[in-house]
Amino acid sequence: MIFELLKDITKLALIVASLDLALRAYVRARLPAWSGPLEKRRVVILCALVLAATAIKVSEDVLGKESGPVDEAILWVIHNHVPPMLTGFFEAVTVTGSSMALVPLAAVATIALLLAKRRVEAMQLATAAVTAPILVYIIKMAVGRARPALWEAQWYWGSSFPSGHTLTVAAISTAAALCVSRIWPSLRAVALWVAFVWTVLVAISRMVLGVHWPTDVLTAACIGAFIPVAVSIAFEVHEGK
Repeated sequence: MIFELLKDITKLALIVASLDLALRAYVRARLPAWSGPLEKRRVVILCALVLAATAIKVSEDVLGKESGPVDEAILWVIHNHVPPMLTGFFEAVTVTGSSMALVPLAAVATIALLLAKRRVEAMQLATAAVTAPILVYIIKMAVGRARPALWEAQWYWGSSFPSGHTLTVAAISTAAALCVSRIWPSLRAVALWVAFVWTVLVAISRMVLGVHWPTDVLTAACIGAFIPVAVSIAFEVHEGK
C-alpha cells in the first residue's frame, strides 16, 4: 500500500513537472508577451497543475475500477471511528454545501462586489459559482458511478462521482478567498485557510454520512479549487500583459 502511494506521488510529480515545462515552452514560443506575467505567478500555476494532475489521476483510477478496495476501507474506518454524537454536526456541515445555501450566498456576494465596483472579483466568483454545478452535472452523467451502500444512508440523486457538494464548495470558497486576497492582501492566509477547512469539512461530512466514496470527494475538491485558480490566473495574466 505504501509503495503504491509513493509510486503514485512520484508519478504525479513527474506529470506536474512535465506539464509545467510544456506550458513554459509553449508560452515562450507562441505567447512571449505572457512569459513575464506567468513567471510572476509560478507558484499559483504549479498549484493549479497539481490540482489538475491529481484530479486526472484519481479519475483514471475510478474509471478503471482500481480504487474500490481503498475507498471501501477508508469509509469503514471513518464509519467505525466517528462518534455517533457528531452525526448531527456533519449533517449541518453538509447542508452548507447544498445549493439552497450556496446559491444565495454566491448571489449576494457577487452583487456586493458589483456594488463595490469590484467587477473582476465579481466575475471570478460568478464564473466559479456557475461553472461548478455544470461540471458536476456533466461528469455525473458521464461516469454514472454507484453510491456507497455499506450501511443505511440518506438517498441522493445521481452518480456518486464526483461529490457535488464538495466540488461546489471548493469552487465558491476558493474563489471567495482569492477575491478577499485581491481586496485585502493582509487577509490572504486567513481567507485561504477558511476555504480549505470548509471544503475539508464538507468532504468529510459526505463520507461520514455514507453517500460518497473518498475518491469522489478528493477529485471534487481538486476540480472545484482548480476552477477559480485557473480563472484567477487568466484574469491576472490578461491584466499584466
